[in-house]
Amino acid sequence: MNVSKKTNTIAKLGVLGAISIVLVALIHISIFPAVSFLEYDPADIPILLATFALGPWAGLGLTVVVSVIQGVTVSAASSWYGIVMHIIATGVYVIVAGLIYQHHKTKKGAVVSLIAGTVSMAAVMIPANLLLTPIYVQMVGVPAEAARPMVVGLLGWIILFNVVKAGINSLVTFFVYKRVSPILHK
Repeated sequence: MNVSKKTNTIAKLGVLGAISIVLVALIHISIFPAVSFLEYDPADIPILLATFALGPWAGLGLTVVVSVIQGVTVSAASSWYGIVMHIIATGVYVIVAGLIYQHHKTKKGAVVSLIAGTVSMAAVMIPANLLLTPIYVQMVGVPAEAARPMVVGLLGWIILFNVVKAGINSLVTFFVYKRVSPILHK
């Protein structure tokens, strides 16, 4: 890849990363009142657009950068936990969706890749939440003996939340990508 192409790619990633951070700052909606701390945000949409246009590794790199910037600015209250969970969730989502789409660049390939990414994200967040969330909730004052049972009790909500969040982002990405694709491929 020549210098001009690298610069172009970095510029595209920078713009998509900035859009992602602005989206999470402006839009974060509690979907389920029973677990109002689980908030939907559309920050993964620009990351998925980058993944489809520039490949899964570009999407993963953008995920890490956006997660860190978001985690020290607009989502600073969740500290290291928010950064790590975002990298895990979105990282798995973009790698799975991106690898499939990279080899099947059709509408059907896009649908399959987005469904597989959604399912993978929801699945990987089960052990991630079982391992990391008890540590985090203990840090914010929940007694150790209550932390794991609390997370286990919320697991159904966490799975549903991840499926809904990734499902919405997948649906929007599916309808937006072909419209912005010519810009991203210039």
